[in-house]
Amino acid sequence: MLRILFFVGCLTVGFASTLSAAEAPPNIVLIMADDLGYGELGCYGQKIIRTPNIDRLAAEGMRFTQCYSGSPVCAPSRCVLMTGKHTGHSFIRNNRATKPEGQWPMDAAELTVAELLKAQGYATAAIGKWGLGMVDTPGDPNRQGFDLFFGFNCQTHAHNHYPVYLRRNDQRVELEGNTRSLTGKQYSQDLFIDEGLQFIRAHREQPFFLYLPFAVPHLSIQVPEESLAEYTDEIREEEYKHKGYLKHPAPRAGYAAMVTHMDRGVGQIMELLKELKLDDNTLVIFTSDNGPTYNRLGGSDSDFFHSAGQFRGLKGSVYEGGIRVPLVARWPGHIAAGTVSDHLCALWDMLPTLMDVVGAGEKTPTDIDGISLAPTLLAGGDQPVHDHLYWEFAAYRGQQAVRWGRWKGVRQNMFQGNLAIELYDLQNDPGESNDVAAAHPEVVKKIEQLMRSERTVSAAFPFPQLDGDTAP
Repeated sequence: MLRILFFVGCLTVGFASTLSAAEAPPNIVLIMADDLGYGELGCYGQKIIRTPNIDRLAAEGMRFTQCYSGSPVCAPSRCVLMTGKHTGHSFIRNNRATKPEGQWPMDAAELTVAELLKAQGYATAAIGKWGLGMVDTPGDPNRQGFDLFFGFNCQTHAHNHYPVYLRRNDQRVELEGNTRSLTGKQYSQDLFIDEGLQFIRAHREQPFFLYLPFAVPHLSIQVPEESLAEYTDEIREEEYKHKGYLKHPAPRAGYAAMVTHMDRGVGQIMELLKELKLDDNTLVIFTSDNGPTYNRLGGSDSDFFHSAGQFRGLKGSVYEGGIRVPLVARWPGHIAAGTVSDHLCALWDMLPTLMDVVGAGEKTPTDIDGISLAPTLLAGGDQPVHDHLYWEFAAYRGQQAVRWGRWKGVRQNMFQGNLAIELYDLQNDPGESNDVAAAHPEVVKKIEQLMRSERTVSAAFPFPQLDGDTAP
């Protein structure tokens, strides 16, 4: 039995499935790669890097072609995912380091999807890279709904995949044999997979929410030798001027190997779910936090791999390549296999979606920007749609973007005083190569209105070019 809930105005539009008495709430495994481009998976057209396990998720479930990240960089995108609020309303709107370690913490008043699911009886774990608040701050993952945290609390710490320590909740876990050099004895990505497998085994008898925000393939390029060997003889390397992060002797092969190694870990998760007979009652979602990394930084080569697909821009940009991300979802018996959706969505839709699929849509907060994707995933009822999507990014020279139907409005170089809006017709120009603002002044006017109305002033993350006299 399915029921549809409609809320008007600023309230969430939701879809809730009523679980029968015999049907247990589904487990949820939400996997988010770090800086993985839209075009870096086989199921999204990648020709060099092999990702058979994630491709199988797509083949056995649904692949979205118009999903967007919360932000073009890490911390704000993760905040958006956790809270269901886009960067015009979210608490974290940019990367910001704090001393001695960690990032600017989320406020205690923020309500996360982990807190909501925990209130529904879910065991919760975040394993990987957090970046939303250090231990003993309001953003501490243990204070934001997670029973277990294991991994990199600090994003800067996560720039090396052979760290000398990780954190388990508020404890520092030393990693013997690691020196933060190019190689080591304990590869953090493998430790995350092992911890995730242990969490699944420990909570097989109750519903669980396993959030796996991986730190790969974010730089530095580092990967175990056995995975690197899969690509060293088949990928041609070129001389380049190294900039930033550790230097890898075979950066193209190393980067491809990182993605394939991550994919292998996804396969291990799926194998365990089948072994424990949890497969049919587990929703598995895979996505990325933003677009692929800047070309040739740390040896990366996003041009060589066509990492952003046909789209313009990379990480840090509100052009499509910086914010269009892969999204696949699999839940046997509930999500039809081999389906592709062009539904317009974003990572702020995850919170209401997960609340709906566990049968608690009425508990979804009413002050969020997300709309549940459950009608699309479960093929039940009418799918409410976004009138528009909004991003602001007070960094990288200052940027704003709005997606309104076929239209995409972009502001760049706002710190230099530029408030002109570029306009692109994504239906005919997905690569954003032809600015048609002059030909459509009425569309530009509408997007300008949305750029004003879709935001609140943030004291923690001011945007002077937009805040004006309203800034606190």
